[in-house]
Amino acid sequence: MGLFSKPIKTLDDLFVHTLQDIYYAENQIVKNLPAMAEKATEPDLKAAFQHHLTETQEHVRRLEQVFQMHGQPVKGVTCQAMDGILAEAKDIISDCDDPEVRDAAMLSAAQAVEHYEITRYGSLVAYARQLGRADCAAVLERTLEEEKSADQKLTHIAAMSVNQHAAA
Repeated sequence: MGLFSKPIKTLDDLFVHTLQDIYYAENQIVKNLPAMAEKATEPDLKAAFQHHLTETQEHVRRLEQVFQMHGQPVKGVTCQAMDGILAEAKDIISDCDDPEVRDAAMLSAAQAVEHYEITRYGSLVAYARQLGRADCAAVLERTLEEEKSADQKLTHIAAMSVNQHAAA
């Protein structure tokens, strides 16, 4: 058990804890995406970051809705995984002198974030369904699909321009 968390004894406890984890993570992403968008030199990458910032703000609102639907207070718990992904991204990005290589590093870091979110939302949808909360699952599924779409867009941008420019 974590230092400040309560024991997780049931699937419902795990559902709530995972909601709190991803709520914290999404808020960290909202704080970090503007800097990544500002540093991006590839126009499609910059636009993708700006678009995903708007989506992520909506993801936070949806999570707040799910907390409310499930009768839980809106709160986050520190997500060490997201903190680690973002810290690693900042380190790598700060080590890149070439703007095109930095774009590739930021894109890769963004995909690490997306993959983490996809695993969390996938689990939350499955938990919600198992708990008989189709209402919560439907809200979470919308976000899961947007996270998958963001990852696909980043893959396309990497293949079509960013990685090519970084390799030149």
